[in-house]
Amino acid sequence: MLQRIGGGLAAVAMMVGVAAGPAAAYAPSEGPSAEPSTGPSVAGTPVCTISDPQVTEISGLAATASGYIVINDSNVDRSKTRIMFLDSSCKLVRSVAYPTSALDPEDLAVAKDGTVWVADVGDNTTATGGSGNRRSTIALWSLAPQATAPVIHRLVYPDGKPRDAEALLISGDGTPIIVTKDPPGEVFVPDGPLPANNATGFKLKQVGKFTTQTTGTANPLGILGQGVVTGAAVSPDGKRAVVRTMSDAYEFDVADGDVVAAITTGTPRITPLPNEPQGEAIAYTPDGRNFLTTSDQPKAVPILQYTPFVPPKPTPSAAPAAAPAPASDQSFLDSLSLRDVTWIVSGLGVFGVLLIVVGVLGVRRSRAARRAQLSQ
Repeated sequence: MLQRIGGGLAAVAMMVGVAAGPAAAYAPSEGPSAEPSTGPSVAGTPVCTISDPQVTEISGLAATASGYIVINDSNVDRSKTRIMFLDSSCKLVRSVAYPTSALDPEDLAVAKDGTVWVADVGDNTTATGGSGNRRSTIALWSLAPQATAPVIHRLVYPDGKPRDAEALLISGDGTPIIVTKDPPGEVFVPDGPLPANNATGFKLKQVGKFTTQTTGTANPLGILGQGVVTGAAVSPDGKRAVVRTMSDAYEFDVADGDVVAAITTGTPRITPLPNEPQGEAIAYTPDGRNFLTTSDQPKAVPILQYTPFVPPKPTPSAAPAAAPAPASDQSFLDSLSLRDVTWIVSGLGVFGVLLIVVGVLGVRRSRAARRAQLSQ
C-alpha cells in the first residue's frame, strides 16, 4: 500500500530520484539474461468505474464470469477492510468480512477450484507510510466457494526478518506464491502444506527472484515506480503469468504449471501501463485475452483494460543464393571407368591391326611395282 506516502517515498523520488536513502531499495533490479521486449506505451481503456464509498484504496482485483472481486487494503475504518464482490458494471453486490483483523491485504487470486485467496502481506516501512511497527507474521486468507468467512493461514519469512509484499500468484498445483516489494522481487512459497488457523507463523522458503527493467514508462514515482512490484495474476488457463509494477506489466509463458520458474527464469513481454495514479491491482479477463488493472485511490477509480503486448514475428530473410559448384580438378583419365578404358584399349588394338595390314599391303604393292620396272 503506497497511498499514504506523502512525506516518504514520493518526496524522496521528487528530490533525489534514485539516489541514496530508503528509496534506493526500490531501484529496478538487474533484468533476465535474455533480452525482454517492450510494447508501445498506450493508455488503458476504461471498462467501468468503481464508485461505491465502501470500496476505496483497492489493492487486489480478480475477474469472474459475473463481475469482479476486489479487496481494500489497510484502512482506518476496519469495516471497509473486506472482500468485495462487484457486478459487471462495477456495482457492489456483496462483501465478506474477515473474522479477525486483516492488517494489510494487498493482492488476491482465484484458484482453479474457485477459492479466493487474499494476500495479507503488506508491511510498509516508515519511508512508504508505515508506522515503523513491523509485522512478526504475515497471512494468507482462503475463502472457499459458498463459504461465509475466510480462513487464516499465518506465515513467517525464513530468516524472520520483515518484508513488504503486494503480489500473489497461484501455481498450477495450487501453491500460493508471494513476490515482495521491499526487498524488490524476492519470491516465496510455503515450505510444505499450509496449516489453517495457526497461531504461529508457518515458514516460507525463497525459491527465486523476479527482476524488473528500467522501461521509461511514465508513472507518479518515475524510475522508482518502475521497480516497485505491486500485483500479479495467472491466466485462467494457467499458461501465462503477469507481474506488475507501478508502470508496467511483465508477462511470461508458463510451462507445466510452474509459475515460479516462469517469473524467475523466463523472458517477459512487457506491456506499459502508463500514468496510472497508483497502479496496484492486475488481473486477466475471464477469456485470458486482456489485462485488467485499477489503482489504489481513496475515491472513484476505473477498471482499465489493456491488450498484452505480443512482439512481432521476425521477417524471414531471403534464402541465400546457391554457391557455384566448385571447379573440378579431376583429370580426364581419372574420370574414365573400367569399361571406358576397356573400350579404348580395344579400339586402339583394332586400329593398330589396321595400320599393320595397311603397311603390309603398301610394302607388297611397292615390291610389285619395282619388279614390273625391272622386267621391262
